[in-house]
Order: sequence, then structure tokens, then C-alpha cells
Amino acid sequence: MKEAKDNFSTQSDLYVKFRPEYPDALYEFIFKLKPHYVVAWDCGTGNGQVAAKLAERCHLVYASDISQKQLDNAIKKENIHYLHARAEATNLPDNSIDLVTVAQAIHWFDFDAFYREVYRITKAGAVVAVWCYNLPQISPEIDSILNDFYNNVLDGYWDIERKYIDENYTTIPFPFEELEEIPQLSITTNWTLEHLLGYLNSWSAVQHYIDKNGTSPVKDAELKFREVWPENKVLGVVFPIAMRVGTT
Repeated sequence: MKEAKDNFSTQSDLYVKFRPEYPDALYEFIFKLKPHYVVAWDCGTGNGQVAAKLAERCHLVYASDISQKQLDNAIKKENIHYLHARAEATNLPDNSIDLVTVAQAIHWFDFDAFYREVYRITKAGAVVAVWCYNLPQISPEIDSILNDFYNNVLDGYWDIERKYIDENYTTIPFPFEELEEIPQLSITTNWTLEHLLGYLNSWSAVQHYIDKNGTSPVKDAELKFREVWPENKVLGVVFPIAMRVGTT
């Protein structure tokens, strides 16, 4: 099994505060696929935002992550049971799960080992939904600076697994009976420049850069953003979502 990577414990507080939230339409799509999900597993739960939404409609939600600091900052609800565990090796019971979700995390997993675990713990016909989002879209001028920061300033600092997000999860293995029609989904929100900078500081590549160089690359990028971001202005932000859904 490949070595697990915990890239988000260091900035777990930033992750909770600045990561975008998924739209209600995404959850409605998942919940329309089955009349009812009794038990769900949100794997790589991070701050628990997906687990909290699933808990509104499921009797019980297991939510796992390898980062205890992330779990310490996660949303608490009575019917969410948090697990400090690898995605590929949990203590969840056999044939017990109706729904598996993985948001912005499956690219870190050992695919073969994870899928063996999924088939072990799911009931026949369980739904498996995985999704990711890539760079936000704000304006041509801001997007240009953001793309340069992502592709050039942070070149060599991204983990190799990031390529799966760049490829919108089209190249991950997905050994399930896959749905062909997935709705076009996106995260839409409104941010100040300070929120964007906080989001950039939550990136794993930024942390790798800081570890190597002792300074944050976001500081230089901030100067460029301030040249094109109207002072004290709140701007619309769109994150396109790529999603794959299937059944066991």
C-alpha cells in the first residue's frame, strides 16, 4: 500500500475557514439516486462539511480522515461518528454502508486498496460519489495571476497526485457501474481578496514552498492581486466541479 500523505494538518484552521462549500444541488443529486441512505461513509472528510450535510438525511454517518487536527476542527453532530483512519483500512463493518462520498480527496488514496475497502464495507448496489474542484474563476485579470501562481510559481511544489485534479478525475480508476449522466455543477460564492489569500495559504503546495524556502509565495502574489482587485470589493467566485458516480 502506498504511503499515506497528510498535507493539511499544519493548516487545518485555514482549511476550515477558507475552503469553499459544496452546493445544495450536489447533495440533492446524490439523494435522488436512492430512496433512502441509512448509513453513509464520508472518506477524507477534512473539516466534515460533507458529513454534516449527509447527516441531515442519513441515520448514521461515518466520517474518516488521516489528520486528527482536521477531525478536531470538524463539524460535530450527534449522528456523525468520526474515525481517525486511513481510507484504505478502517474498522467499519462488512456490508454496512449505503453511500460512500469522497470530496477533493480520492487522488491521495491508494486506489486499489481503497476500492477493496469500499467493496468490503458497502452493501450491494451502494452509491459511490467522488468529486473535485480545480482553480476558481473570478475575472480574466485575476484568473491570469492565479494561473501563473498555480502553474509557474508553485511549479515543482505540487504533489504528483494533483494531476488527477488537473485532469478533472477523468483518469482515476473507477471500478463501479458508472452513471453516464452527471449534472453540471459548480460552487458559486462571493469573496474578498483576503478570503482568496486565505484560500491560497491553505494549499498543500504553498506549505511545501514555505517548508523549503522559509517564506510564503502568497506575499508576492498578493501585490499582483491588489493591482487588479478593486479595493474592499466583494467579487463572485466560481469553482467548476468534476464528479464521478457509480454503484457497487
